[in-house]
Amino acid sequence: MRRTCGLLLTGLLLSSAVHAQGFRERIFDPEDGKLDLSNYLLDHRGALPVPIVITEPAVGYGGGIALLWFSESIRDAASHAKDSGGRLTPPNIYGLAVFGTENGTKGLGGGARMSFLDDRWRYRGGAAAVSVNLDFYGIGGRLDPTIDKVGYNLKGSVAFNELTRRLGESDQLLGVRWLYLDLKTRLDTGTESDTGLTSKEFAKKGSGLGITYAYDSLDNIFTTKRGVEASIDAMFYSPSLGSDTTFQAYRAHAFSYIPAGDSATVALRIDGRTARGEVPFYQLPFIDMRGVPAARYQDENTGVLEVEGRYYVTPRWILLAFVGAGRDWGRTTSFSDKGTIVSKGIGFRYMIAKRLGLSMGIDVARGPEDTAFYIQMGNAWR
Repeated sequence: MRRTCGLLLTGLLLSSAVHAQGFRERIFDPEDGKLDLSNYLLDHRGALPVPIVITEPAVGYGGGIALLWFSESIRDAASHAKDSGGRLTPPNIYGLAVFGTENGTKGLGGGARMSFLDDRWRYRGGAAAVSVNLDFYGIGGRLDPTIDKVGYNLKGSVAFNELTRRLGESDQLLGVRWLYLDLKTRLDTGTESDTGLTSKEFAKKGSGLGITYAYDSLDNIFTTKRGVEASIDAMFYSPSLGSDTTFQAYRAHAFSYIPAGDSATVALRIDGRTARGEVPFYQLPFIDMRGVPAARYQDENTGVLEVEGRYYVTPRWILLAFVGAGRDWGRTTSFSDKGTIVSKGIGFRYMIAKRLGLSMGIDVARGPEDTAFYIQMGNAWR
């Protein structure tokens, strides 16, 4: 579920519109008379049911429901920051969710995002019970020539916790994280030997500690016009931490948003991931781009370059186009010998909450095999 956060926000807005019916001043902008949920979102606090929409090609169409709880409104948080002369601390958000898709994937979980001491400390985490159905195409796309793919199911529990600390008054954050997976693998057909994997690559438990460094100078977290978001993450798994095998996983990425005049923005993405050691196959890096199903192209290393151009037709409507290229390599082929996976597409956004810079829309992307569409909230990259 690569885009679950964005889809949850989409559901939040749809649910907001329903709850705000009859309160014209809360769902229409007094300046241009257009649909706008700024006032509703600025003033909302407490519980809110949120529909979930899933369009990930790897698991098929689906949906669910989440119940979110906001500790205070954004307007109150801004007022407290102004009164104290401190940094704006976002409201704490807690949630429970249940979802399912047409291929039988389903899950139930909960989580929280909290900030402390004028946003100097941040926590995010959660846990879920899941049953996920995916297809395995081989490490580096290498399976027995007589086999196109092997369907498999991952069933069990997942937990994640992360605590970060702002470095002084800068835009930099340093933190620690813990990821735990207890997932049993079941193949739909065939045997483990058909996959070309070892028994250790079917390991059930993975428990790792890691560190993360992040830099964030975005002018808006939803629909960014200017700034950079970048991070370097390292995770270390070991039997001493509760893992069945010993391995390491790393990621480094940067998203840069560059204004091009008053009506356009050019966005650039570079994203590299790698894993070493006795890595369970379902934790190997995969090419993550719109138009490419999750876990379709896996190997020990992946790299993605992507560019996106946005044009603000009006203050409300945004048109965009994007193209990306990715490679997976390491186990059976070198970087230079591996072919490039290309995806491209177009999309649009409607500024649904202008005062928050919050937009929603749809992206349509064409990958090597098929065309897919995604309901998006603001920026597509995560």
